[in-house]
Amino acid sequence: MSAHLVNDTLDKPSGSAAGTSEAYAEEGAQSDMATSTSAGAGAEAEAGSGRGDSLAAPDDSRQRSASRFGIDGVSSFMGMRWERADTVRLEIRPELINAGGLLSGVVTYALVDYCMGSTLWPHTTEDEHIATLNISINYIQTATQGEIVCKTELDRRNRTNAVLRSDVRHEDGRLLVNAIGSYAIFPARKRPRPL
Repeated sequence: MSAHLVNDTLDKPSGSAAGTSEAYAEEGAQSDMATSTSAGAGAEAEAGSGRGDSLAAPDDSRQRSASRFGIDGVSSFMGMRWERADTVRLEIRPELINAGGLLSGVVTYALVDYCMGSTLWPHTTEDEHIATLNISINYIQTATQGEIVCKTELDRRNRTNAVLRSDVRHEDGRLLVNAIGSYAIFPARKRPRPL
């Protein structure tokens, strides 16, 4: 997985390729996880209709300020920190280095997925969930130490899909990764409460 911030807004992170969805609720509590298959979500895709065609700023009622270091076990382990909903930072540490002595591609992939999800989430309603459909990622360079930052832009959002772009740069300015991702947007499922 689809999302860490300091003094900006972030409501919900992305769903994962495995289908997990949100981790934030309005009061910061853990919320339900939603699942979806890419085939089912992709079959429902409709371009350019209904609300959400605009990339205007999200409704302020869904925004909140918080300092955030990780939003779940994966992002916390990796050390992701949200500066804003569309900007996620990570300090490279020994646990994130692969057997070849370089930053693992899994780390930058996860950073992109979380950042894309958190960028999209404020552009959804309370009745919508999101899940990663696909991320095409280009590994350009790597690093072994220092801080990396992922910045994401929402290119397009319609009723059932969104397309986003991300760059991951090292603190020295080098471009490490660029990516394009597509996300499904689907109705939230009501789940029965556990007994």
